[in-house]
Amino acid sequence: LFDGVYPFYLQQRKVAVFDVSSIIVIVVFLTFACSFLLIIPGIRGRARLYWTLRVLLSLLVGVVIVALQFTGDWETGWVTANTSYKSFSHALVNADIGLHVGLAGVNVTLMGNPVNQVNETIDYNEHFAWSFDADYDHSYSEGLERGLPSPILYVAEKFTTQSPCSMHRQYRISGHYASATLWVAFCTWLVSNMLFSMPVLVYGGYMLLVTGAFMIFSLLSFSTVRNTLVCPIQFGTEILHISYGGSFWLTLAIGLLCFVAGITVVALHYFSLDLLKTFFDLHEDKAEEHQEMTEVYVNAHFMNNGQ
Repeated sequence: LFDGVYPFYLQQRKVAVFDVSSIIVIVVFLTFACSFLLIIPGIRGRARLYWTLRVLLSLLVGVVIVALQFTGDWETGWVTANTSYKSFSHALVNADIGLHVGLAGVNVTLMGNPVNQVNETIDYNEHFAWSFDADYDHSYSEGLERGLPSPILYVAEKFTTQSPCSMHRQYRISGHYASATLWVAFCTWLVSNMLFSMPVLVYGGYMLLVTGAFMIFSLLSFSTVRNTLVCPIQFGTEILHISYGGSFWLTLAIGLLCFVAGITVVALHYFSLDLLKTFFDLHEDKAEEHQEMTEVYVNAHFMNNGQ
């Protein structure tokens, strides 16, 4: 407080779940999808349906793998509580406090019930990053200097390096390994698409299995934070419990989709190769290569000379 006036600080520094990077990734992949839909009428017959399924499913896997790097809801939690709003003030507010954990940091949100209380608009969201090029403790110190609300600082303090909870180190390391394995999954996804464009479909299926495996590895890496004792985040009698969020379950779903698609391709290669080639629009080309000539034209002059 400065002569009874609350200090000014910025609001809405980062969206809790989606940020600009995620939107850019989605727009890029949507552009690819729309471009393909413009040329799909030029494909005739059942191949049009097969091409549509292959391309759209492939783009779905790719956009999810990349966008998950920037989402902030791998773990989420909400609690409604009566809590102090500012340091050195006895005023209590009723608010929703949210915690959103991503691979590169945490978002702490505070929304009043109602929004306008104690002559202020209580609607805040603060991001604290722990990526390699970011200093979490420095971001927390800046929050202290700007006079952020006490609930936000209380939750953010749990993830500082000086906190006895040791949550910062565990979340930071698990997030980095999960991010790295997702980038490897993106590379294997690119390789699988290149293999599917060549007559080596079974190897494309194998690479889809590898893609699904690395996505599952990212989940295993992130879930290691559950092996450590998490300090309770308590507001009076209410406790903020966190659980796996939408990004975690979306990664699991796409990983299982890659497994199903990969197993299907490999199984069709060994048990129904013609059906697999038809789906990838290779059956007709193969048939044309081995098509026997029905008519033969012989030059009588050369036949007579040969005799």
